[in-house]
Amino acid sequence: MPSYRHARRGIIFILSAPSGAGKTTLSRGALSTNLGLQASVSLTTRVPRAGECDGVDYSFVTDEEFRRKLTAGELAEWARVFDASYGTPREPLQRAVASGTDILLDIDIQGARQIRQKYPQDAVAIFVLPPSFTELEERLRRRGTEDEAQIERRLMRARDEASAFPEYDYLIINSELNESLMQLEAVVRAERLRVARLHPEFMAWNK
Repeated sequence: MPSYRHARRGIIFILSAPSGAGKTTLSRGALSTNLGLQASVSLTTRVPRAGECDGVDYSFVTDEEFRRKLTAGELAEWARVFDASYGTPREPLQRAVASGTDILLDIDIQGARQIRQKYPQDAVAIFVLPPSFTELEERLRRRGTEDEAQIERRLMRARDEASAFPEYDYLIINSELNESLMQLEAVVRAERLRVARLHPEFMAWNK
């Protein structure tokens, strides 16, 4: 019989949000705590932004390499967003789940739907929204990484994405980072304690 610490499969925590809602900052904050979450490093074909590190923030690949991995079945999910492709490597994800390691995915709605379909018992989906659409627009403009046309595209997409939050298991309104981090930690700790996640052999511990 497995010990309680290893008595369940790993949980796939999915974090999704409209661009500018603070999802990436929240994800980094959660990974820097003592929660013991493993980061999932997504592949992308987009150009790195200032300060991003290959293999840490993303694994930056060519369109050709991305297509090769997709054709070979090496991606657990993928999506095309703003003229760039994004995807989650399948092997590290499956290895984490099988070993009882909880993993955090910072992915969009398209990818979240694919993961939940493929791993219905292991995935927990959390949606992040800003306190208002006005605040979202201000955050996008403060980033200073895109021109006006790109910002308008993101705002249009954000309205569509925000309407998908009822599909998710949890909703966090990210008005204050520390409070949002506490809410995310509460979700992680509660999901780890679900009796339904325990291996069947552990359920017979008192037999």
